[in-house]
Amino acid sequence: MLGAGVAALAGCDAIPSTSPVQGQEFDRPLAIPPLAASRLRDGVRVFELTAQEGRTAFAPGIETPTWGFNAAHLGPTLRAARGEQVAVEVTNELSETTSVHWHGMHLPARYDGGPHQPIEPGGTWRPTWRIDQPAATLWYHPHPHGATEEHVYRGLAGLFLLDDEYSRAASLPSEYGVDDVPVIVQDKKFDDAGRLDADSEGNEVGLFGDVVMTNGTVGAYHEVTTERIRLRLLNGSTARTYQFVLADRPFELVATDGGLLDRPVRMDSLRLAPGERAEIVVTMRPRERTVLRSEDPDLGGVAAPFAFGGNDSFDVLQLRAAERLNPSPEPDWQYEDTGLAEAEATVTRTFELQNREINGLRMDMNRIDETVTVGTTEIWEVTNSHPVSHSFHIHDVQFEVLPVDGQAPPPELSGRKDTVYLEPNRTYRLIMRFEDYADPDWPYMYHCHMLLHEDEGMMGQFVVVEPGQRAGEVAHHH
Repeated sequence: MLGAGVAALAGCDAIPSTSPVQGQEFDRPLAIPPLAASRLRDGVRVFELTAQEGRTAFAPGIETPTWGFNAAHLGPTLRAARGEQVAVEVTNELSETTSVHWHGMHLPARYDGGPHQPIEPGGTWRPTWRIDQPAATLWYHPHPHGATEEHVYRGLAGLFLLDDEYSRAASLPSEYGVDDVPVIVQDKKFDDAGRLDADSEGNEVGLFGDVVMTNGTVGAYHEVTTERIRLRLLNGSTARTYQFVLADRPFELVATDGGLLDRPVRMDSLRLAPGERAEIVVTMRPRERTVLRSEDPDLGGVAAPFAFGGNDSFDVLQLRAAERLNPSPEPDWQYEDTGLAEAEATVTRTFELQNREINGLRMDMNRIDETVTVGTTEIWEVTNSHPVSHSFHIHDVQFEVLPVDGQAPPPELSGRKDTVYLEPNRTYRLIMRFEDYADPDWPYMYHCHMLLHEDEGMMGQFVVVEPGQRAGEVAHHH
């Protein structure tokens, strides 16, 4: 199965996709990443992660060399509650330097896990911070300068779930791995020996694999035992954007990157770019089956959609309902309004993404691009002026997407976000508040989350400082 390319005419525009995906039988139960063990020490919840090499059988009888955290491939799900102090002891048993970034997390820059916090082979890094943001589905992955794509692609990724008083009281499916299910969607390419092939073959956006997997399982199905099931979707791919649909029914969107929406939204289709998350609730009847698919994604006017996955439709995960389903209540919850008001914004910044540059500059580890004052609300106006897929991720904050030209954002952009797909030649106005952590010497990142683009320089750095303070020096950190 692995390594055999498939040619398929995709879509009705008769241009063959350059990135078709293999069909698959649903013959393997969906692997559920284990919840990470933790220990309480002096009031701190301590997790341990080890980046390690291993071998994984994605297909029977073929062992693929992979990387993972505490496992051969992918990592455990970390889970913590708002208000808890957490620490993660990260040990690197790989033969090269890596890092671990807490994607979507509000935390001090020195613990952010970006390129300025490298973990050498044999080394251990111990960030610690207080969870202080709403319940959400976050994730963690490497962020080493120039090598992020390869490290994520080989398997270094996992979820980090946050709970709070609102999520605990919510009327939502909540039994982890049963009716509250992580779904990490990734595409891979294999050579004839079954090894991961990381060659993007010159594709402008990056690598498009012909094998799609969920939680590392190829051809996965999940047994549904309740009337409703909550899927925590993560696009963990390095380049591919998905357009998720259910083959025969709508679903309810309940949360985006940064947590719960103000109410459930019934939808038929949901686009997720690399790094984006969404939580959806699917309603099932006894004994029926349905399939989570990705249909031709709407890439928003890119130059050659057929080259960037725009003509690719394929199955992702089958849901199989049991003979009898336990009752599930209608989705309902109280919502905490973060109250980001456009009138409170005191700074507007503009960012233009083109080629591998932001505002005409490539990433320089020693250059601070933007200096932000703690306690302020800002609007970032972000434009992709390049006819190619880009997505934009800002570290430390969750933002909201403001109306553009009087057009309110679609429902999937109506909640808290940290990553947003940028359709070409469209300006996205993002509002955010920088709270709590000021440090003139340790920068946070903003960058394209198409990981090839990030590695090739489509990234910038900002520091958060106290009022009147200037940016410091970053050069001494590495």
